[in-house]
Amino acid sequence: MLILRRLKHLLKLLKTMKFNSITMKKSIALAMIGFSVSIAFGQAQENLVPNGSFESIDKDPKKLGSIENAMGWYSPTGARADLFIPTKKVPNIGAPDNIYGSESAQDGSNYVGIVTYSHNNKVPRTYVSNKLEVPMKKGEKYCVQFYISLAEASSYASNQIGVNFSKKAFGTEAKESIIDKTHVTADETNKIFNAQFGWDRICGTYVAEGGEKFITIGNFTSNENTKNMRMKKNSNSKVTPIAAAYYYLDNITVYQIDELSACDCAPLDPTLGYSKTIYQKALNLKEDMSAEDKVKSMQIYFGFGKTDFTNAGEDVMNRIIAILKANPNAKLQINGFADEEEVKAAEDQNYFQDMDSKRANAVFNYLVEKGIAESRLIASPQGSSEKSSEIVESDEDDIKQAKNRRVEFKLRP
Repeated sequence: MLILRRLKHLLKLLKTMKFNSITMKKSIALAMIGFSVSIAFGQAQENLVPNGSFESIDKDPKKLGSIENAMGWYSPTGARADLFIPTKKVPNIGAPDNIYGSESAQDGSNYVGIVTYSHNNKVPRTYVSNKLEVPMKKGEKYCVQFYISLAEASSYASNQIGVNFSKKAFGTEAKESIIDKTHVTADETNKIFNAQFGWDRICGTYVAEGGEKFITIGNFTSNENTKNMRMKKNSNSKVTPIAAAYYYLDNITVYQIDELSACDCAPLDPTLGYSKTIYQKALNLKEDMSAEDKVKSMQIYFGFGKTDFTNAGEDVMNRIIAILKANPNAKLQINGFADEEEVKAAEDQNYFQDMDSKRANAVFNYLVEKGIAESRLIASPQGSSEKSSEIVESDEDDIKQAKNRRVEFKLRP
């Protein structure tokens, strides 16, 4: 309405001004182009999801399962999603700290939690639904984004987390899974989201069939077609594990887009602007070394804020796997470290929290995937205070920090 009023006002002004016919036509054409861009921009910026960050609540929740306290939101099955808010009265539903872990909201101060997977559906899945501001238009494109974070209490992580748009609302009091189309999920890899600190963004484009009025978020795929990963409990965590993949959810947006306003789903990299240095130590394994000494001499090094392995890091782990298989009674202690700059960065960004634990767990999970029994592995976060023995006085500060971003190993009887 505001744009239309401005357009009428501009046309009125043009009529009162003295233009020749050519100038008048050009001016009106330019004005119409400008307003067309403004209208397109306005549409692209209008979020169709009411209360997308769960900030508006009709009353403070007093227990788990209180998703309906967030205005507009509800759970479409008998298993209710959880709403978390900053509160000291009910610690279970607090934010950032609650019964399932600790996470600061991605946007605002509130967020919700849903179950996306459990073995044999022992823990019912949960979903969140809302009615869109206006129905979707047939053939139009929409940019869809939301953020998730795996809770510390999760014994599993999963893929197949996505969005379903529907003309009619889902609704049942049964505590059952909704098996339907997933209209927007992660990129083509449909990866398992196993990051327990910080937020992952799921982003995609949806072409409307026409008339969709409701958005629902969760896992719409059967257990048989959902990939999952067992998660190792952080020894420093005080939360009680649950036999499920439980994700925090926040900042849900759906925008109509066109050629002038594409959906930018490029990965968000919080490590941009930080050091890109990755140290690598040359292996020097001698035939007469004991298995304990060989393992002790090997380390894995990481990029700033990273847990992914270099080729050299994978080579180290494969050598350790061979040693473990040759010594079936031995256990492996995995010592994860962070550098001081990562600890400082964690004060402003949750993504960088507990890098020592994340690295130890990344190695732990890799070894388990390669057939090493969990009972033989001990993930041990070590913080940032103990400096790498590889550091020498002549090293530049950047190299010193790179040497501290590491995992070390100790073979135990």
